Amino acid sequence: MFKIIAKIVRWSFIGFNALMFLWVVSGLFSSTSNDAEAVGKGIGLFMLLFLWAIGDIILGILFFFTRSKK
Repeated sequence: MFKIIAKIVRWSFIGFNALMFLWVVSGLFSSTSNDAEAVGKGIGLFMLLFLWAIGDIILGILFFFTRSKK
């Protein structure tokens, strides 16, 4: 049972990082037509990076406690 939970946590960590990476990259390459959109884009990207860091901390702690001890 513990190995199944460890695999779920590991794949959740990997999937979360892949999803956030794609989300940030797509945000970076979105087009902006004026300065107000550029400011909004910057705020949005900052929030995505903040959520990425918080998610990595939470999932990283779970990954640390569920890793296999060889």
